Amino acid sequence: MASADLRDELDCSICLITYTDPVTLRCGHNFCRVCIDRVLDTQDQSGLYSCPECREEFTKRPVLKKNQNLCNIVERFSSTESTTKDFGIFCTYCVDSPVPAVKSCLHCEASLCDKHLRTHNKSPEHVLSEPRTSLENRKCSVHKKVLEYYCTEDAACICVSCSLTGQHKGHQLELLKEASIKKKEQLRKVSDNLSSKREENVSRIQALHNHMTNVHDKAQVLSQSIPSLLTDIRRQVDDLEKRVLSEICRQEEQTSLSVSKLVRQLEIEKDHLSRTISSIQQMCATKDPLLVLKDQELQRSDIHETDPCTGDDVHAVGDLDIFLMSMMIHETMERIVQEIDFRGFNKPEVPNILLDIDTSGNDVAVSEDLKTASWPGVSQNRLDTPETFQSCQVLSKTCFSSGKYFFEVNSNDGGDWCVGMSYSSIDRKGEQCIIGQNNKSWALRLWSHQYSVIHDSKVIQLPAQPYCKKLGLYLDYGAGQLSFYELCDPMRHLHTFTTTFTEPLHVLCWVLGSSLQFGTESDVN
Repeated sequence: MASADLRDELDCSICLITYTDPVTLRCGHNFCRVCIDRVLDTQDQSGLYSCPECREEFTKRPVLKKNQNLCNIVERFSSTESTTKDFGIFCTYCVDSPVPAVKSCLHCEASLCDKHLRTHNKSPEHVLSEPRTSLENRKCSVHKKVLEYYCTEDAACICVSCSLTGQHKGHQLELLKEASIKKKEQLRKVSDNLSSKREENVSRIQALHNHMTNVHDKAQVLSQSIPSLLTDIRRQVDDLEKRVLSEICRQEEQTSLSVSKLVRQLEIEKDHLSRTISSIQQMCATKDPLLVLKDQELQRSDIHETDPCTGDDVHAVGDLDIFLMSMMIHETMERIVQEIDFRGFNKPEVPNILLDIDTSGNDVAVSEDLKTASWPGVSQNRLDTPETFQSCQVLSKTCFSSGKYFFEVNSNDGGDWCVGMSYSSIDRKGEQCIIGQNNKSWALRLWSHQYSVIHDSKVIQLPAQPYCKKLGLYLDYGAGQLSFYELCDPMRHLHTFTTTFTEPLHVLCWVLGSSLQFGTESDVN
């Protein structure tokens, strides 16, 4: 009995098993270090700490001091208990030498060998069982009688006196064995359920490991192919640069030769004109009329031989052929793009997103080109139809049931908004119609300058970061992926939804004090 009492003193009051690395609070109570740490962790939020045993409060998280003496006692007791278990349970009455027990008497709280079992009291209150330790736990703490029944109302093991005169009088009772059978059946069901969940976890873990393996393999392939691709692109760009620069030099030299040739011709003509002008000036200065008139024909001939200046010299010698160089660049870049696509880095299709004004809520204004949704602050007085949203949002006419697509969305500086994709079967009225508040839509939301993503009413806050007005949405319908990007410098990934799409998807946007414009600025303008 004394040994059992000592054994109970070595149990942590939190986990109810023998202390592991026992520590002491200021109030003097001992706990496992891990157990009391968990309790204190749960009290961190309130800022008020207390002892689980005596409820003494501490204004600061108490410092845990290792109880070395208790630690030594636990180690010695555990060693002794382990030795005892190795040799089994011995007869209580064989004091001279240990004799293995064959039965234990719950009434006497003693273990018996064959010899003492034959002389043991055979009355009903002396209940025999297989050899056990801690026999005092098999008795009622109030009446000191053997526990025989199970109170289903209070979920407690009780003795016969508890059922007749105690606090369990009149309650529904079961024999311990029957209750144990029922409890085991319940536990088996729980075990089966947990086993099923465990198998599911194993499958999910294996799937994640497989996915990680695939990602690793894909990363290895990309790590090898991308440097090769970029090296080839750099080579083609370098070759293009050399060819274009060579063409520029060639055209410059050709133009220079034409200019030089024409300049020489003009210089000869200029000298001839200068001589003619000098002769004319001399004749004009002559006072002899006969001499002036005698040379008149020659002078007229010289004058008429002189061609008037046409003014087309610049056009005659030509200029740099920018068109030719532009075509050289574009042809090479097109070959590079084709090679990029051939290597598997295909550029997704860029659709023309047009909003469906017939679905627009009364608080949403849609632009004439059907590319901008805005919140004007006044009702648009549209007819309420089954297709019309009750909330301030609008669907697109454009829908997607396969393929890969990428499109841009531009927002203004103010207000809040959501943008994403939805099935056309989304509700049009009630709270379930709002984007993200159902299992038929996926959205990126900007609310009070903070990004979050929403699906089926589940909100995930994204890390705080500078807000960019230009966004990109990438849809891979077959892979079941919808991704959101900020199109700043550099481009930044925000979030990717992964699911299995079962219906055609439409763009869906919600605006409040803001506007969203679909397409690039050049598309809109």
